[in-house]
Amino acid sequence: MSGAPSTAVLVVVGAGPRATGLLERIAANAPELWDETRELRIHLVDPHPPGPGRVWRHEQSALLRMNSMAEDVTMFTDESSTIEGPVRPGPSLAEWAEQFSGRGPRHAPHTEPADPEVLAELRTLQGSDFPTRRAQSAYLDWVFRRALAELPPSVTVEWHRTTATAVTGPPHGPQQVHLAGRATPLTADLVVLAQGHLGSTPTAEHRDHASFARRHGRFHLPPEFSADADLSALRPGEHVVLRGFGLAFIDLMTLLTEGRGGGYRTEADGTLTYLPSGREPVLHVGSRRGVPYHSKTRYRLQGPRPGLPRHFGPEALDALLAEGRPLDLRRDVWPLMAKEIGFGHYHELFHAHPGRTALPWPDFVAAYDRLGWYDDDMATLVATAVPDPADRLDFEALDRPLDGLAFPTPDAFQDHLRAHIAQDVARREDPEFSADLGAFLALLSVYGQLPRLVAAGRLTARSVAGQLDGWWHGFFSFLASGPPGFRLRQLVALSRAGIVHFVGAGVRIGTDENTGTFTATSATVPGHTVHATALIEAYLPGPSLDRTEDPLLRDLHLAGALTEEVVADPTHTHRSGLLTVSTTNAHVIDPSLGGPHPRRIALGAPTNSRAVAAFARPGTNAPAFRQNDAVARAVLRTLASEASISEREMTESTM
Repeated sequence: MSGAPSTAVLVVVGAGPRATGLLERIAANAPELWDETRELRIHLVDPHPPGPGRVWRHEQSALLRMNSMAEDVTMFTDESSTIEGPVRPGPSLAEWAEQFSGRGPRHAPHTEPADPEVLAELRTLQGSDFPTRRAQSAYLDWVFRRALAELPPSVTVEWHRTTATAVTGPPHGPQQVHLAGRATPLTADLVVLAQGHLGSTPTAEHRDHASFARRHGRFHLPPEFSADADLSALRPGEHVVLRGFGLAFIDLMTLLTEGRGGGYRTEADGTLTYLPSGREPVLHVGSRRGVPYHSKTRYRLQGPRPGLPRHFGPEALDALLAEGRPLDLRRDVWPLMAKEIGFGHYHELFHAHPGRTALPWPDFVAAYDRLGWYDDDMATLVATAVPDPADRLDFEALDRPLDGLAFPTPDAFQDHLRAHIAQDVARREDPEFSADLGAFLALLSVYGQLPRLVAAGRLTARSVAGQLDGWWHGFFSFLASGPPGFRLRQLVALSRAGIVHFVGAGVRIGTDENTGTFTATSATVPGHTVHATALIEAYLPGPSLDRTEDPLLRDLHLAGALTEEVVADPTHTHRSGLLTVSTTNAHVIDPSLGGPHPRRIALGAPTNSRAVAAFARPGTNAPAFRQNDAVARAVLRTLASEASISEREMTESTM
C-alpha cells in the first residue's frame, strides 16, 4: 500500500514516553512477528524531543522534580508483567544512573548527558532520591535510543519535529497524516495517536474569570502545565489565590519562591526556615479537601512483598461481571478494593512489626479472607488484632481530614494544618509505619485491575461520573501521587514565613466588582474572606475533546471521525471528555463506521482506557505496559499480513 509491496509504514503521533514504550515493545516482538526481509518505516511526529516528549523535556526549570523515588521509575517489563510478548528487563532510573558514578554496569548505548548539572545529579543519585525532571528526561532519552538500537535492521525510525494537524484517508486504504509547515503529508498503513497529556481551552467559568481579570487589570491563569506557565506578570507581594493543592500547586509554589531567588536554611532541630528574596507573591491556597496530597513514602517494605492481587483480581472481577447487573462502584466494587488495600496494609504490619499486633498472622488472615470489608465482625477482628488505632486503616480519616472541623481564626487554622502536614511527612518517612507502603502497593494493584471493569461497561453512568472519574481518581491521586516529603517541609516553612496561607476545604472562588478582586472562602474558617488580585487554577487541564488544543484530535472530532466516551443509562448520562477506543487493541471508534477504525489506534492519557502512566514502579504489572505489548503485537501482525497480501496481489497481476 505505501511504497513497495514489501514496505510497511507506521506513523506515531507523539514521541513521548508512551510512544517510546510502544517502540520498545515493537523491538521486543519483532523477532517473532516481523519478516526481516521486509522494510518497516516508522515515522514519529512531535515538536518535542523523542523519549521525553513535552512533559519530560529537558527544557524546563531545574527546580522541578518527580514525585517518585528513582528506584520506583522504570520503562521496562519485568517478571510481574502478564504479557504475550517477551519480557525484556531493563534498568530503573536509579539502576541506569549508577553507571555514571561507577557503582553499576554500563548500559548500551552509553553516552553521558550533555547537561553538566544533570550529569552531576546522576553521579550522586540514590534509589531513595526524588530526581529532577531533567534527570528523568535524560533517562527517557536513553530508553528511546536503546529501543532504536534493538530494532532489526529492516525497521527504521524517522522523527519529524513538527505537529500533526489532521489524518485523512479511507478506512481500508492509505492514511494521510498532515503536518504543520509541510506541504506533503505522510502516507501510512497504520496511525497510532500517542500525544499524551493535552491542553484544553478554558471552560466557561475560566473564561468569565479571565474576562474579570482583563476588566480590572488583574492576573488569571487557567489550568496549565506548570512548566509552561508564564508567571512573570505576578508582582512581588501580590496576593494570589491558588485553587488546587496537588502536584501542580507544589510546582507553582516552587517556581514562585525558589524560582524567584528564595532559599531555605536548615535549623539545628532539623526544621526549615525560608529565606525570602523579596520577589515572591503571597499565596493563598485552598481545594476540595483543603490539605496537600499525602507525602510520598521514602522507605522500602520491611517485610516480604504481599501477594497481590488477592481480593480484587481477575477472579473477583469475573464473579462481579458474572452477576450480569449494573454495578455501583462504592456499593458493589469498593468493598473489594478496600479489602485489597487493607490486605496490603496489614500484611506489612504483621510481618514487619509483629510487636504491634495481637494475633498470629495465619489466624488473622484466615478470618480476614472470610469477612467483607464492612462486616461488623471485620471491625471487631481488626480492633482485636491491632490494638493501636494509629496502626489501623481508616479510609474516611485519610480521605477527608478536615471534615467536621471549623476554626475561629485563620491563624488557628494555619497552626492546625502545619501540624497536620508535619505529622504526615514524619509518618511517611518513618519505616515504623511501613504498613502505609503495603497499602500503597495494593492501591497500585487495584488501579491496574480497574481498566477491565470499565471496559466491561457494567458500571452505571452515575457511578462512572461521580465515583470513578470523580471520587476514585481524586482519592487515588491524594494517597498515591503526592509530593516528596521535602517539598511539604518547604511548604510548612513558607507558611511560617507568611508566603503561603491556607484557605481551607471546599474552597469557593468569587469575584468582587467593587474592589476588582478575586475572593476565596471556606467553611473551615467561617466568616473569613480572602481578597486577591490574581487567581491561578492550580491543577492540570481535564480531558475534553470539545475543548482540546490538539489540532489533529480537534479536526477528527469536528469531522465526526471519533467519538467522546458517553456512558448512559435510564437515570444519567456522563460525558467523560475521553476519546473512545476499542477494548481490543485500542482502535479509535469512528461513528461513521459504526465501530473501530481499522487503521487508527489511540493510546494513553486522552483515551477511555484510563491506563495513563507511561512508566511505572517495578514489579507492579503496569497496565500501560500490558497495553503497549498488545498493541505492538497487533500492529506488527496487521502490517505483516497486509504486506503479504500486497505482495501476493502484485505477483498475481504479473502472471
